[in-house]
Amino acid sequence: MTASDWTRPARPYAIAHRGAAAYAPDNTLEAFRIASRIGADMWEVDIRVTSDGEIIAFHDKILSDGRKIIDTPFADILAHTTAEHRPCPQLRDVVAEAAKLGAGIYADIKDTNATLPTLHMLQEHGITRAILGAFDPQAAQILAEANSPYPRSVLVPLGAEPFSYAKGADVIHLCWERMERPQDTLTDELFERAFANGQTIAIWHEEDPERMAAIRTRPVIGICSDLPELVNQPGRGLPFQTVCHRGANKIAPENTLPAFECALAAGFDYIECDLHETADGEIVIHHDPTLERTTNGHGPITAQTLDALRDLDAGHWFSPHFTGTKIPTLAEVFALLNRYNGKAYLELKSAPPAPVWQSVCDAGLQERVFFWSFNHAALKELRASAPTARIMARRQDYATLQETLDDLAPQIVEFTLPEGTEEFAAVRDAGAQVMVAAMADDPAILSQVIAAAPDLANVDHPFALTRQVRA
Repeated sequence: MTASDWTRPARPYAIAHRGAAAYAPDNTLEAFRIASRIGADMWEVDIRVTSDGEIIAFHDKILSDGRKIIDTPFADILAHTTAEHRPCPQLRDVVAEAAKLGAGIYADIKDTNATLPTLHMLQEHGITRAILGAFDPQAAQILAEANSPYPRSVLVPLGAEPFSYAKGADVIHLCWERMERPQDTLTDELFERAFANGQTIAIWHEEDPERMAAIRTRPVIGICSDLPELVNQPGRGLPFQTVCHRGANKIAPENTLPAFECALAAGFDYIECDLHETADGEIVIHHDPTLERTTNGHGPITAQTLDALRDLDAGHWFSPHFTGTKIPTLAEVFALLNRYNGKAYLELKSAPPAPVWQSVCDAGLQERVFFWSFNHAALKELRASAPTARIMARRQDYATLQETLDDLAPQIVEFTLPEGTEEFAAVRDAGAQVMVAAMADDPAILSQVIAAAPDLANVDHPFALTRQVRA
């Protein structure tokens, strides 16, 4: 392997599989840009050659209309993919963007005759952190003969013996995601043999949090994922707990399962969600009292049955990629919390306290959620019927701090930045936590949040906050 410090990382590189493919069409510039925003170190890029010799980022051999990439000129490919809301980029534009954003490139060379052009583009743009790989071992041989400065990878399919299949490669990339428990294959003996050969190991694309927890601690060079934020979880290790307002609402449509999963996969502590009751008594997640802004429905949400709401599209308004995304139920959100061992801030909109609290108790989440509402009577009702419920109070709603603490006996008191930090100590002395709310992505404002040293930060831009903490 090429001798350089970056090839032996202290933690695995988060390799965005075809970009952040969970949040944008794969192998598009949008997917690659989002990947960097949510914590990817490298972008896995699928590389093919068009009939007119252009090197492009595209996974499949054929377009959706059946035309082969190798038989189709780039202009036609671009027109077709743009009409599908997934414009196919040329590799040179992807590499230029990676250089701009400081991302590494993991090249999955699908057409062997793209091997040398890919190498030359990476060198021309000054990319230092790159791995060049392919299922065809011939690509690794071409790179060796060209004295490539980058590690060479061979992608090992399920059923192949890795050391013979990837003989001579620097990186053994195990494509074993279809195994039931591929994490069990990562034995000490496997790594010892690889290291003895001067090789390292990269891992299949992984999106399961339980399996990811088992592999992120192994001495691998990188882990591919459609959810690159799941690999090293940038939301963990912050000096406060982070509440993601309506989920990761700048990455996926607010108050939907993709937005909540992005926040939880990234390791942020809480998702904030807004609760309404349907006409047939079900609890769903949606912010506005009406449907028009974020769905293709109309009128009050409370006038609709659950079945009617589930027929609506709650994602297309945000991006064509999310077309068909549904309004989630409270039960679905609780299932996601359990999948990631996450927590939630539940804002009661039209949802009544009693059935919501019963659902919380049924799910065993009493200690992992807290409540607030603009409807003060709802909070009074919740406190009267559920003395152990965790309730948040906003400092701005009371004349004095003592009134804030006396009214609902809150476990959390929320401040805005203009209210200052002078009362934080008194809140903590009373046994409550301090939360600071700031919805802007301005670095100066986020720096103020960090300097305030709250117990919780309620933000619209959690990934920006993370970058500011670590700047």
